[in-house]
Amino acid sequence: MTTDQIAISLLLVTLLGLFVWGRVRYDIVAAGGLVVAVVLGLVPEDRAFEGFGHPAVITVAGVLVMSRALSLSGAVDGIARWIRHGAGTETGQIGILSVVAAGMSGFMNNVGALALLLPAAIESCNKAGRPVRLVLMPLAFASILGGMVTLIGTPPNILIATYREDAIGAGFAMFDFAWVGLPVALLGVAFIALAGWRLIPRASEKSEGGGEAFDLDAYLSELAVPKSSEAYGKTLSEIEEMTEDLDVAIVGLVRRKRHYPRPPQHEPLQGTDRLLVEAGPEDLDRFVDRLGLRVAGSRPDKASLAKGEHAVLTEAVVTPGSRIAGRTVGALRLKGRYNLTLLGISRQGHTRGGRLNSFRVRPGDVLLVQGLENDVPDALNRLGCLPLASRDISHGLRGRGMIAAGIFAAAVGVAALGLLPIAVCFVAAVIAVVVSGILPIRDLYSNVDLPVIVLLAALLPVGQALETTGMTGLIAGGITTATEGAPAFVVVAVLLIAAMFMSDLLNNAATVVVMAPIAVQVARGIDASPDPFLMAVAVGASCAFLTPIGHQNNALVMGPGGYKFGDYWRLGLPLEILIMVVAVPLIMLAWPP
Repeated sequence: MTTDQIAISLLLVTLLGLFVWGRVRYDIVAAGGLVVAVVLGLVPEDRAFEGFGHPAVITVAGVLVMSRALSLSGAVDGIARWIRHGAGTETGQIGILSVVAAGMSGFMNNVGALALLLPAAIESCNKAGRPVRLVLMPLAFASILGGMVTLIGTPPNILIATYREDAIGAGFAMFDFAWVGLPVALLGVAFIALAGWRLIPRASEKSEGGGEAFDLDAYLSELAVPKSSEAYGKTLSEIEEMTEDLDVAIVGLVRRKRHYPRPPQHEPLQGTDRLLVEAGPEDLDRFVDRLGLRVAGSRPDKASLAKGEHAVLTEAVVTPGSRIAGRTVGALRLKGRYNLTLLGISRQGHTRGGRLNSFRVRPGDVLLVQGLENDVPDALNRLGCLPLASRDISHGLRGRGMIAAGIFAAAVGVAALGLLPIAVCFVAAVIAVVVSGILPIRDLYSNVDLPVIVLLAALLPVGQALETTGMTGLIAGGITTATEGAPAFVVVAVLLIAAMFMSDLLNNAATVVVMAPIAVQVARGIDASPDPFLMAVAVGASCAFLTPIGHQNNALVMGPGGYKFGDYWRLGLPLEILIMVVAVPLIMLAWPP
């Protein structure tokens, strides 16, 4: 190995390790890796930032913006409302939700599809008296499966098409992925709906920490005890008697900056005390009103939950990449910056930590916030949080759903016919929805998932460095030697399994950047078409079902569904095995080497 090959190998291993570690956000890791690659001379200085203008990056950004425009215009709200009104049996409900999620994800960003369907899924579960944990993981998995069907369904497909264009001069077309992706998605959804959901652990199981199972309506809240309150001077025993009809649990006491996880039952409360309670929104409301308490951090004149017609309570989940992820509650300053009052926070297995002010927010946490009706949607959007309750179409945009859908369909059609490059089609579509007023220009760039864009733009030059240093050829040569004499489908299976494994630990786009050049080199090494090997990487990179960190949608449902890290593989492992068994022969049939 040359010095450059050793350097790029060490850099890649370091980046992969940091991705798995997860303490530093993936876009920062990728950008840091790009800088190191430039310093080491692995990436030419004048090509360091070419990734930001790469067609694949532009296309991903365009798809993200158009997904937001479809959501904002109400183009697909009718589907969500239809789902909300029906429940049926577990199999029927999961089947309908999964089919709809997969169908929507084929043509819009799968995170956006899940965001639209998540509130409807929760409401339909509440209507049927069914645990949401039985529905949300299948919903997330189905939305991932649907992205495999089309070129624009998921970033890995867009990247794979780019690598094919570099290899043979022509990328994959809009529906080329459907030859494999559609049967895989249909069989995967059928398995999830008919049998897979039964593998999800029931809510009655104990968490790893020995605490009670997660309840979507159980929030940890921090309440102040004013001298004017009914609770001042009373003991916790007396308070529990006064509120015995409410489902409220006092789980801690903060007195003079000291936290008591087992508060004394017979000591009078003081004016500087803070009560840590677990309760749902309605019981918390009654508890605060009855005792004259106030939410810690809110103004004294907001002692109880506002009852005005313009005040709303909203449950919202913290999404991956949210600007508040990794920060403490005290550092958020939600009241001053966003005019929101945080009433409670819920995280499976971690709701009984110390003082709420020092609680560090993570993706998947569920927040209970109060604010003015007109302020809450915009504030949550800026924070990167997804509301878990249904919402009406934005004012001024009713009736524009058909226009947005028409613009989107036109972009897809022109790209599918090959009349214009796909990046140009979606940039034109974005301009159209802005000019038509469907997407406010002030929200244009806020709807681009910048961490994903930076990740792609930074990793593409690093991936090219793998090729220019010859490291890709060495790895491909090793795979070719190890599978020498074996049929081509064995090599395809090896690449698919390797991509699956990496995607469960890394971002799926990062998996493609590493694996796609190797797939092309393997094809050249055995004098075969790169198509089946690239398709294997595309399918494998889209199959992140074993962990909550492999895909944004998995992390998104972790909090609302009350899942533990180890819950995902119970459904994900048999699903990945099924996909591998089905996808390999389909790839060989549709894309013979």
